Amino acid sequence: MKAVVITQPGGPDVLSVVDRSMPEVGEGEVLVKVLAAGINRPDIAQRKGYYPAPAGAPVDIPGLEIAGIVEYIGAQVGRFKVGDVVCALVSGGGYAEYCMVPEGQCLPIPEGLNFVEAAALPETFFTVWSNVFDRGNLKPGESLLVHGGSSGIGTTAIQMATAMGSTVYVTAGTEEKCLFCEELGAVKAFNYKKESFKDRILDSTEGKGVDVILDMIGGNYTSDNLQVLAEDGRLVLINVMNGREATIDLLEVMRRRLTITGSTLRNRDIAFKSAIAQNLEKHIWPLISAGKIKPVIYQEFPVEEVSKAHLLMESSEHMGKIVLTFT
Repeated sequence: MKAVVITQPGGPDVLSVVDRSMPEVGEGEVLVKVLAAGINRPDIAQRKGYYPAPAGAPVDIPGLEIAGIVEYIGAQVGRFKVGDVVCALVSGGGYAEYCMVPEGQCLPIPEGLNFVEAAALPETFFTVWSNVFDRGNLKPGESLLVHGGSSGIGTTAIQMATAMGSTVYVTAGTEEKCLFCEELGAVKAFNYKKESFKDRILDSTEGKGVDVILDMIGGNYTSDNLQVLAEDGRLVLINVMNGREATIDLLEVMRRRLTITGSTLRNRDIAFKSAIAQNLEKHIWPLISAGKIKPVIYQEFPVEEVSKAHLLMESSEHMGKIVLTFT
């Protein structure tokens, strides 16, 4: 099969398309013929040598989400059959023509979506559900602040939280991105390069603050995040793009009963990811099929142009998802 491999840690030019052996399918697993694969920031980190693949995943083939057709099923596979169209969250190996997936991490492609759109779902939708609704416990009527609102995670969080009955605020880096986020459903987007999100959030909420923050920035954002949380508010970290260290006022955490939490998804076990898949299929997939939530595709690239796709991801110029296609 054709696969993208990381030849050595480095820039986008270290990615190479080569021939590789097909993955072996074990008990409870399915082999998917991949027609499209989403690109995510963990792929960039893995390419640079910062985020090694977990045990059992290919060490040099990145890719965490795919869409395609079931080609083969292993023993004890009960739901899917050969020929089914699926999208799936994987621990690695998604940038290849064939990918092995535990059955529980596969989902049927929502009605009305093509393979490119479906490949843009798993990583961001699993991440948002797990962190915003499970860890953050966002409830209907509560408010959410999302940093990086025009990213794949951001566009997903805006739509999911809005559809589930919450008020969403976001930060983004240009006026164009702010308008884009508001068109997706955010009640207000703040350009962090021009104004203090802390001041604007407090003004917009009459000093109350927001109930949940989904943060991929970390570092010097942390103190301001805590100051814009409402009482009993929850800060959920999913990345630390501005650094892993921060200074916080612990007394403020105690006084307003704040929660600071976070997670990574890639190294969690199959049962954990399968449970998220079940919740997505129950609560979110019907909203996608009804057109109330949609994957936002910024650009697609043929697999031979994977280096260009990574360059675009690193530029942060995109609004929505970047997807690789296989023919």
